[in-house]
Amino acid sequence: MSDQTTKPSIWRDAAFRAYLGSTGFSGMALAMQQLLLSWILIGILELPADQVGLIQAVIGLPGVLLMLAGGASADRNDARQMLIRIYLVAPIFPLFLVLMEQWQLLGVASVITWGLGMTVVQSYSMPGQQALLNRIAGQNIQQGVTAATAMGFVVQVVGLVLAGQIDNVGVTPVLFSQAIALCLAGLMMMRLPSVQSVPATEAGQAGSAGALAGIRQGLQATKDHPVIFNVLLITFASSIFNAGAFITVFPFIVARVYDGTAWLLALLMAVFFAGATFSNVLLLRYQPLLRPGRLFLIMQLSRILVIFLMWIEPPFWLLVVATIGWGLNMGITTNLARSIVQESAPKPYLGRILSVFSIGMVGSAPLGAIVLGWLIEATGTLNALIPAMLLSALLFLYGALFSPVWAYRSPEAEETDP
Repeated sequence: MSDQTTKPSIWRDAAFRAYLGSTGFSGMALAMQQLLLSWILIGILELPADQVGLIQAVIGLPGVLLMLAGGASADRNDARQMLIRIYLVAPIFPLFLVLMEQWQLLGVASVITWGLGMTVVQSYSMPGQQALLNRIAGQNIQQGVTAATAMGFVVQVVGLVLAGQIDNVGVTPVLFSQAIALCLAGLMMMRLPSVQSVPATEAGQAGSAGALAGIRQGLQATKDHPVIFNVLLITFASSIFNAGAFITVFPFIVARVYDGTAWLLALLMAVFFAGATFSNVLLLRYQPLLRPGRLFLIMQLSRILVIFLMWIEPPFWLLVVATIGWGLNMGITTNLARSIVQESAPKPYLGRILSVFSIGMVGSAPLGAIVLGWLIEATGTLNALIPAMLLSALLFLYGALFSPVWAYRSPEAEETDP
C-alpha cells in the first residue's frame, strides 16, 4: 500500500491556507493588470498593434533582470517579509494611474509608468512566492503546486471579471479594486508564520557576495541540472510565441475579428483560465505523476490543434471551445513544468532557479510581443498565430528526441508508489 494515505492533507495546514490567501489576492491583481494593460492600449488609447507590442515589451522586459534579483533575494532573505513589503507598497502604482485618469493625463507615458511599477511587483514577488511554497508544502510538492496553481487560476477569473467592467464603470473603480487586492495580499502574508529560510552559507552566498554573485550561482545551478535546464528552455521558447499570442494577439482577435468589447475579452480570458483551473483540479486527483515530463511534451504537440481552430476564424461558439482547450493545455503544461522544477531543484538554489523558471513563464512573452505586434499589422491578426503552431511542433520533437525530459521520473512518485 502506498504511504501517500498516511500524509496529512495539505489543506489542514493553516500556513498553507494563509499562503493561498495571499497568492490569491495578488494573482487577482496581476490578472487584472494583464487585461487592463491590453484594453487601455487597444480599446481606450486605440493604438495600432505594432505600437502595442512595443509598449508591452518595454513594460515587460525589465522583469527579466528583476526576476533574477528577486530569486537571489528570496534565497538570501526572509521571503515572507520581502513579500509583505512588496504587496503593501504595490498599491501606489494603480493609485498613480487613478490620479492620471482623474487629471485627464491618461496616455502612453502614464500607462508605461504604471505598467513598469506592476512589473516590478510581479517580477520581484513571483520567485519569492514559489520558494516559500516549497518550504510550506514540505514533501507534498506536486499537490502543493497543483493546489496553488488551481487557486491562482480561480482568482484570475475573478480579477478578469472585475477588470472587464472598465467600459461600464470606468478606469478609476477598477484600479481601486486592483489596489485593494494588493493590500489584502500583504495582510494575508502577515498571517503566515515565519518560515525557516536557507542559511546564506548553505545557499552558496557569503554575505559579501552580493546579489550579482547569487544570480550567477543560480544560473549555473540551472545549467548544471539537465532536466531543469531543458524544461526551462522549452518553457522559455514556448512562451515567446504562445504566451505572447495570448497577451498580444488574442486581444486583437477579440477586438478586430469579433468586434468585441473589454467585457467580451474578460469573459473569454475567464473561460481560458477556467479551463486551466479544471485541468489542475483533474491533475490533483492523479498526482504524484511518475512521468510528468512525457505529458508535458505531449501537451506541447496538442496545443497545435486549439491554435489552429482559432487561426481558421471559426464561428464564435467554436472560438469559445478553442479558448477552453487552450486554457486546459496551458494549465497542464504550467503545472507540470513548475512541479518538475520544484521537486528537482537543489534547495539552496531554489529561489534563484525558480526565478529563471519565472522568466521562462512570463518574461519571454514581451519578446514575442514585438514580433507578433508587427506580424498583426503586416500579415493580419490571425496569421500572427502561425509561429506558435510551428514552434510547438519543434519543441515536442526536441524534447522527446534530444532532451532528458521524456525519460524523467518523479522522485516523489517513486517514493509513494515504488
